[in-house]
Amino acid sequence: MAEFHYKLDDDGIATITWDVPEKSMNVLSFDGLRELDAHVDTALGDDAVKGVIITSGKKDFAGGMDLNILARMGAEAGDNPAEGIFNGIMQLHGALRKIELAGMDRKTKKGGKPIVAALPGTAAGIGFELPLACHHIIVADNPKAKLGLPEILVGLFPGAGGATRVPRKIGLMAAAPILMEGRMQSPAKMKGLGLIDEVVPAENLIAAAKAWISSAKDADLVKPWDQKGYKYPGGAPYHPAGFQMFVGANVMIHGKTQGVYPAAKSLLAAIYEGAIVPFDTALKVEARWFTKVMTTPSTAGMIRSLFLNKQALEKGAVRPKEIDDQRVKKLGVLGAGMMGAGIAYVSALAGIEVVLIDATQEAAERGKAHSEGILDGGIKRKKVTPEKKEAVLANITPTTDYGALKGCDLIIEAVFEDPKVKAGVTKQAEEVIPADCIFASNTSTLPISSLASASTRPEQFIGIHFFSPVHKMNLVEIIKGHKTGPRAVAKALDFVRQIRKTPIVVNDERFFYANRCIIPYINEGVLMVKEGVRPALIEHAARLFGMPLGPLQLTDETSIDLGVKIAKATKAAMGNAYPNDAADEVMFKLFDEGRYGRKTNGGFYAYDDKGKRIGLWQGLAQHWPPKAEQPSLEDVKMRLAMVQTLEAVRAFETHVLEDIREGDVGAILGWGFAPWSGGPFSWLDILGAKQAVGICDHLEKTYGARFAAPDLLRELAAKGETFYGRFGPADQAAA
Repeated sequence: MAEFHYKLDDDGIATITWDVPEKSMNVLSFDGLRELDAHVDTALGDDAVKGVIITSGKKDFAGGMDLNILARMGAEAGDNPAEGIFNGIMQLHGALRKIELAGMDRKTKKGGKPIVAALPGTAAGIGFELPLACHHIIVADNPKAKLGLPEILVGLFPGAGGATRVPRKIGLMAAAPILMEGRMQSPAKMKGLGLIDEVVPAENLIAAAKAWISSAKDADLVKPWDQKGYKYPGGAPYHPAGFQMFVGANVMIHGKTQGVYPAAKSLLAAIYEGAIVPFDTALKVEARWFTKVMTTPSTAGMIRSLFLNKQALEKGAVRPKEIDDQRVKKLGVLGAGMMGAGIAYVSALAGIEVVLIDATQEAAERGKAHSEGILDGGIKRKKVTPEKKEAVLANITPTTDYGALKGCDLIIEAVFEDPKVKAGVTKQAEEVIPADCIFASNTSTLPISSLASASTRPEQFIGIHFFSPVHKMNLVEIIKGHKTGPRAVAKALDFVRQIRKTPIVVNDERFFYANRCIIPYINEGVLMVKEGVRPALIEHAARLFGMPLGPLQLTDETSIDLGVKIAKATKAAMGNAYPNDAADEVMFKLFDEGRYGRKTNGGFYAYDDKGKRIGLWQGLAQHWPPKAEQPSLEDVKMRLAMVQTLEAVRAFETHVLEDIREGDVGAILGWGFAPWSGGPFSWLDILGAKQAVGICDHLEKTYGARFAAPDLLRELAAKGETFYGRFGPADQAAA
């Protein structure tokens, strides 16, 4: 089926409409590219055609390149994947450059046909790079439209001319947020930057495009870089001003990436090298750097986890296939505290009717007010309309009356982390809810199977673990108890899809998956403080590995008193098997001194009166003096990296995790595990199992048995296998 459609009107203006069948958003495939190129040839070769409009048959223009195709490009190229990728990208450059030159004489710059991009809505990635090659860009005044080049967020950079055209048009400084941070902007802001030309009412979009074509002159078709005497905005690299900009950009990128994200460095290299050569050569430079990024293992890992696997999980890759649609119509939330209020908000935002219950009406109303506060913030930022706020709040009924739960098809309990309290509300709810209602607990640490013992319907009891703050964190961990049935799993997955979050499904064990891995990371950092490792070395080592927060800062953010509470409960449950007494000494000392973290303006870090972090607390050195001989940076990095990675492997080995895709996606979204790596399993595949075992053996010998390589990892090393090679989908084995 065709992806681009060609029509020539009586006025001599051809319209090429992008409308990919069976997709809500246009994405570009190489078949589609060939269709587009053929239509452009038709228009340029037909004397009856005065100009061309490229637009969309959907409410938005396009969402970018099909990353599934990009991910396969290297594999399909055989023995020389780099050559295959480079040739594919140059094919794309050729098609867009043909649009840009539009049949004009290269010397006189005359005789071209005007080509206008008419965008009805959002245009991202190649969906914006294609318009950048057109002579004029008109965008509908659509409040939901966002324009930009977000490729850097999935480990790539704009490789279809974006890295070359954007800075050549507006200069490096203005281009930096667009290219290096992937910021999507409104049409008005893009017009202010000079990257689009007009914003018009939606109903005037095509008429405005035709009007511009009718009035366009030869000079209007010539891009600045094709004009004689073109100068790079702000100065090229060897210009004094340009030199300063490029040096500053290099520092900025290193500061943001800590040197672990190859796409950002390659992007800047493509811009820098492209700025000192002619435009067509710059496109080849861009293609070469893009090819380098595409053949980097970490890029493959990021694309696989942050796009392919994340998308597969959101579409129900692990959903029980035999169960029919379980979308939620009426939700009951028990507990209107921070978590319950957050769950109520995201559910109401998705159009679900929510009953929010607490012990007092005042507490329930306060829980609803949480949603109002978020919506008011959205109104201030012009992201939410007053009408939307009213509609969302109308979906939430705050009450103390359990009778209001009648008709609910899902209950989520989010009360205090105490088994007795949870058992009480479970029994109270089950007295009034329908017999087929699914009951979920939003617990972060308590085993689901033991909580389910309070239910008369354990097969309908499941864990749905949200992360805080609920409205910002995208991951939801679904936990199957020993008796949880498939309908409960399907219900939980369908609900998570309704609220537009990413689910992973795990089996029941203390701490489940995410907390099971993040707690050792925190404890290892705290243990090193006790050992006399300088806190600054610990924190910097974590960030140099790619963690968004060092373990000490993370502890301050999540609160030290919570850590102490979890430690006491875990020790009570595990008895002599409890492994963290040494780290607890530090946590308990800070707790006793009233240093609970950011919320008390004192923890591992010091804070000013406004709660701003001002540096590591100097008192740490008094309690735990740094030893004279510090460990190597590499040892500290590997301790922090491996202590969480090995726990992920053990979770998979013991079937807490059933799918390594969930392990990687859950790690990145749940606690920020080094996104550049694609997740713990992808990282081990990048290292190679043999090298990973060698690191484990060194750490075990030097620092203790917690670093012992799991049997599964040793087996992969002995056989020369990888996690994705053995356990991943067949089409990802070589990714």
